[in-house]
Amino acid sequence: MKAFVAGATGETGRRIVQELIARNIPVRALVRDVEKARSILPADAELVQGDVLDQQSLATALGDSTVLLCATGAKPSFDPTGPYKVDYEGTKNLVNAAKSRGIEHFVLVSSLAASQFFHPLNLFWLILYWKKQAEEYLQKSGLTYTIVRPGGLRNEDNPDSIVMQNADTLFEGSIPRQKVAQVCVEALFEPAAQNKIVEIVAKPDAPAKNFGELFASVT
Repeated sequence: MKAFVAGATGETGRRIVQELIARNIPVRALVRDVEKARSILPADAELVQGDVLDQQSLATALGDSTVLLCATGAKPSFDPTGPYKVDYEGTKNLVNAAKSRGIEHFVLVSSLAASQFFHPLNLFWLILYWKKQAEEYLQKSGLTYTIVRPGGLRNEDNPDSIVMQNADTLFEGSIPRQKVAQVCVEALFEPAAQNKIVEIVAKPDAPAKNFGELFASVT
């Protein structure tokens, strides 16, 4: 297995890279600024310069990767096309490149409430709407996928247990980014994670379950 990580220098992406390296999985990290990435990512990660909006560069950037994890996301800005370009067009470009390179498993970090059009987050340039469109494009691609929809993201880890449920059944809650990264990486190893949307939060009073049990509980 060799993992390609898009959005590798983001807060969630960098934790995914760390998690993969900890599991001794070789990583190709797609970055726009190599110097900046060197100061953020583990030295073991192979850095590949590129951009999800540059369709032509992606197939080359993927190289000999066998799995792809996408943790890109539009940064808050005054550009109303940001979520459309990054969360939809960028993901679409990655899906197309993954198909052309025979990627075995595509893990996409999306968001809780992605299906709720009238959610307040859609006031920010339809950010959830475009995440949902990207999800649907991946689902229709024919690729093996896992779509991970985390709740509110926290930078600090905590000992709370992960709660995992079916799509459109969790509507509130938060989760540390470290746990999101663990779910994304474990999805590559759990057959029960394939071709599913999983919604995740973390709760102190939830029963502790292993990843096999968590993924198997989602239909």
